[in-house]
Amino acid sequence: MLTLAFSAYDLSFLRFAFSPLREVAASVHALRTPARRALHLPWFKQVRPQLGSELTPLLDLITGGGYIPDFLCPVPTSPTPDLAGELAVLRATPHEVIRGDLDRMASELGPLTGCAAQLHQDPAAGLERLAHAIETYWQLAIAPHWPRMRNLLEGDLLYRTRQYAEHGPAGVFTDMHPTVRWEGRNLHLEQRPEEMSRLLAGEGLLLAASVFVWPGIFYRTDSPGQPIITYPVRAIATLWERGTAPAPDALAAVIGRSRALLLAELDTPASTTDLSRRTGLSAASVSEQLTLLLSAGLVTKHRVGRVMLYVRTPRAQTLLDV
Repeated sequence: MLTLAFSAYDLSFLRFAFSPLREVAASVHALRTPARRALHLPWFKQVRPQLGSELTPLLDLITGGGYIPDFLCPVPTSPTPDLAGELAVLRATPHEVIRGDLDRMASELGPLTGCAAQLHQDPAAGLERLAHAIETYWQLAIAPHWPRMRNLLEGDLLYRTRQYAEHGPAGVFTDMHPTVRWEGRNLHLEQRPEEMSRLLAGEGLLLAASVFVWPGIFYRTDSPGQPIITYPVRAIATLWERGTAPAPDALAAVIGRSRALLLAELDTPASTTDLSRRTGLSAASVSEQLTLLLSAGLVTKHRVGRVMLYVRTPRAQTLLDV
C-alpha cells in the first residue's frame, strides 16, 4: 500500500484535470487487456477493425503490461488541455527522459523491440513517428466519441471541485475508487503491491479523470515531482448507452415529462448537447426546459472550459426522492 502524507500547504494544492494523451494511452491499454473491460465492448467492436500497422509505434510502447512510459502522458498544464498542445509537449521531451523511461520499461517488461527499440536508439526520429501514430489513432478511435467523452470529463471536474470546496479532501476521495482512501492527512492507495510512504513537501497532487482507465487506476507517485493519480470518470456507464432513464411519473405529472426527464438525467453534470442526445429531445427544447428549471432553482449551471454544464440542485433531488 502507498501512503501519501500531506502537509498543510499540500492540502490546498490539489489540481484537477483530464488529458487527451492519457486517454490515448489508457484506451490502447484497454484494447490490449479487454477481459475486465466489458463496459467498453461497443467501442472495442467499432474500433478494432479500423486499426492497422501505422499504429505499431503506439502498440510497441503500450504492451498491456504494468508500466506505460511516463513521457507518453505529460503532466497537464491546464485543467482541460487539447491534443495538439500535449503533442507539442511530447515532441519536446528531452531525449534522456525518453531513454530513461524506456530503460525502466525494459527492466520491468523485458528487452525493447520494434519501434520501442528504434525510439531508444534515435529519439528524434522515433518521436515524430510516435506523434504521427497518435494523431492517426486519435482520428480513428477517439475523435468520433470525444464530444461525449469530454462532457463526462468536464462534468467530473466540476463535481470534484465542488466536493473539494464544500467538504475538503475527504469529499474528493470518498467515491473516487475503491482502492483510494483518505484518512486524516493521509491518502492511502491500496492497489500498490509494495509498502511505500511519501511525505509531500509542497508538490501537491494532480487528479486526472479518465474514461478508459476504468475499472482500475493509473498512478505516478515516485519522487521527484508532483504525484499523479488517474482515476475513472464518474457516470462512465452512461457513455456508450443509447437509451435514457424513464421520467418519474409522479414528478412528470406536476412539472411535465420533459423537465422531469431532464432532472432524472442530471445525476451528473451534462451539457445541452449531451442531454439532447440522451433524451431524444431537440437541443432547442432542452435549452428552453433548462431555462425554466434554472428559474425554479432546480438546476444550476457552471462553465467548465468551453462548455456550460448543468446539474440538479438538492431541491430537485428531494423532488425525485419523493
